[in-house]
This record gives sequence, C-alpha cells and structure tokens, in this order.
Amino acid sequence: MALIEILMPQMGESVMEATIISWLKKEGEKVEAEEPLLEVATDKVDTEVPAIQEGILKEFLAKEGDIVQIGSPIAILSTDGSEIEIAEKKGENGTSTQKMEEAAESKKTEKIVVEEIEEVQPPQKSIENSGAGISHGDRFYSPLVQNIAREEEIPVEELDTIEGTGKEGRVTKNDIINYLKKRKNRGRQFVSSGSSLSPIRTAVEKGTSIPAPIPGEDDEVVEMDRVRRIIADRMVESRNVSAHVHSFVEADVTKIVTWRDKVKDHFFKDLGVKLTFTPIFIEALAKALKDYPMMNISVDGYKIIKRKHINIGIAVALPDGNLIVPVIKDADQMNLVSLAKLVNDYAARARVNQLSIEEITGSTYTLTNVGSFGSTMGTPIILQPNVGILAIGAIEKKPTVIETEEYGDVITIRHKMTLSHSYDHRVVDGALGSMFVKRVGDYLEGFDDNRTF
Repeated sequence: MALIEILMPQMGESVMEATIISWLKKEGEKVEAEEPLLEVATDKVDTEVPAIQEGILKEFLAKEGDIVQIGSPIAILSTDGSEIEIAEKKGENGTSTQKMEEAAESKKTEKIVVEEIEEVQPPQKSIENSGAGISHGDRFYSPLVQNIAREEEIPVEELDTIEGTGKEGRVTKNDIINYLKKRKNRGRQFVSSGSSLSPIRTAVEKGTSIPAPIPGEDDEVVEMDRVRRIIADRMVESRNVSAHVHSFVEADVTKIVTWRDKVKDHFFKDLGVKLTFTPIFIEALAKALKDYPMMNISVDGYKIIKRKHINIGIAVALPDGNLIVPVIKDADQMNLVSLAKLVNDYAARARVNQLSIEEITGSTYTLTNVGSFGSTMGTPIILQPNVGILAIGAIEKKPTVIETEEYGDVITIRHKMTLSHSYDHRVVDGALGSMFVKRVGDYLEGFDDNRTF
C-alpha cells in the first residue's frame, strides 16, 4: 500500500500558516489529480488546494477551522486505492498521525481554556490583526476577511450584518468587497473603535511633522480603497528600508521598432498573440541580470541572498488606477514567443482580478513601462525585497548624430528611449547600478533585426 502525506502548500512569501476553511472531499472518497481537495485561507488570499495526485483520501490530519503551519501534513492519501487501515506513519518532517491527534487534543484543551477566559472578559469590539481565522457567535471569519475588515475599520458588529455566500453562510472575500462598495455609496452606519495601521495616517494622528490637510468647502474627500492603502504603505516602507539612487541611459531602439513593425501582423496571425515591446524589454533585462547576478539579490539585515532564478515582476496598471505585479518565473529560460504569450495572458487576467497568489509573488527584479502612459522617464520605488527596478520610457523620434564610414558624422532620425534604473544603494554601488542599466541598453541596441520569432 502506497501512502503519502498531503502537506499544506506554500501560499506566498511571508505566509507561515493557513486556516482550513472546508474539506471538499470526505475520508474514503476517491480524488483525481489536480482536483480541488480543500479550501484554505490566509491573511492574503482564500484559495482551493488541489490533490497532488490520484488516490483515495484515507485520513484527515487536520480539521476544518484548524490553523496549520506551511509544510505540515494535513491528510493521508492512498495512491493504490487500498482500503487497509492506516497505521501510525512517520513522515519526512517527523510528524506522525498519533502526534497529530495529540496536538489536536492539546489544541482542544487550549481552546476550552480560552473560551473560559473570554467568559469573564469584555468582548472585543474590533477586528484584531491575529493572522488567523476568528469566530464570532456562530460565524467564522477567514484571515483574509479579518484583514480586510481591520484595514477598512469594520467592527465585529458590522461584520456580523454582512450576508455571506460561502459555505454555511461564511463571508467570502467577494462578499466583503461588495459590501464595502455599497457601504461607500450609502455612508457608514457603524463607528469603529479600531485604528488604521497606515504609517501615513498614524503619523498624522500622533501629531508628527506631517501636517493634516484641511479640506476646502468645495473639496471632495474620497477614502482610499484597500489596495491603494496597501500600495501607499508599501511605498513608504520601501523608501524607509532602501537607500534609493538612480542611473539613466538613453538607448537607440530603431532596430526594434523597425523589426516589430515588420513582423507584428505575422506574429498575431500565426500565434494569435499581439507582439508588444514589453517581451523584448524583458528578454534584454533577463540577459543583463545573468551578466550581473549581484542585481538579482535580496537583503536580509546584513546578509545578501543571491537568487538562483531570474523572476521578473511586471507592473500592470488596473482599470481602477491601482497596480499589480505579476511575475514571470525563470524569464531567462524563455524565448520571445513564450514571453509574449505570458505577458499578454498576465495583463488580461490581472485586469479582471484572476491572478493566483503564486503568479504575483517571488519576483527578484521588477520592470515598469512608464512610456506606455507618455512619460519619457521615471524614478520608480523599489518593490521589496528586490534591490532594483527598471523604468522604460516612451519611444521618441530624435535627431541623432551617427558615424558612418562613407560620410563620417551625419544627423539622422532615430527612435530613442530612456532607461531609468532605481537601485538599493545599501548593496548596489553606482558603478554596478550604472553598468547594469548600460548593459540592458546595449542588448536593446544590439537587437538582431534579421531574427525570426
């Protein structure tokens, strides 16, 4: 009999645990590979976990509502369909079924103690940032819903009024987001006792040097949505963590413009994908990162983490004005066609909120195309924990002096573009930062305009 442990999968960077919302299969039931097995929640996302392979679900090692560490066993799967009773099995991490049962019993005892304490303490009126799912009355709130409620300053009393469409009336991410839209239109009906964790608002509330703006009589005051609040906090945090410096290079991309104009119709006809400039920029950037591996790093205190994979994040503007950064994993291993297909797919799904947590985490360097909005250059803020971000400016026709063998120096019209490189001066000195962006420019200028797709 072949028995394997199903482990709680990684849910993204910095996520250490997840809450089991519901099992979608029963013990003894057959499951197919990649078939949804259970629903889990973190403070970042609610998602389904698929079966790792075909088999019979023999035993649950964790129950609905349990908080499980990433990498811990949650169930046992029989891969040969045998009905033999499972004996105590010790996995690679040294965890056995018996030990899991003991841990569950211990957690049950701990829960009873907590409930007894709660009976003699006043109930909390606001959602705290516990990082785990919470229950209030007969309702369970996932860590993601809890996190949204905390950031939007929704007290428990108000949260209890939201109609849930999940299992057993559970409030899902979409439920609370839809509620917030209606709440914004009709005005708040509850007063929250909680406070925002935004460093911007906290600084104002504490009376620091940031002055609070006073709205004029005709001004409109609009609350930031949840995504914009997160972006605001992350930008301030990145500035506080990294010592930002910038280097600029102007690149002649005439060959690229001419080649793309020549092949883009055939590209779309043959492959059904639009050929934009972005995959060409990614290709050059990935080559430069291979040449300068010290740009493909992260910083942990006084330690430098050298990344073995080149994963390029691409900033995508959303219809609501916010940003999301899908990540092209192992970009240096992909050809131009593969890059073009993935870029188009990510951009389309990002705009309708269909990207998974795995597709927006794990970047080692970031690319943003400010030129698509008409900017000639920009000084973007580094996306942590990267140490660099490259901004691509608008392509413009410019009179340029070039040297020819027959006529010497001549003035001609060329397509030029500015590359703006922001990098972390804690670990990237000006020499490296400048040479790196120059290398990206060299790859763009040296583009082979006789190549096929």
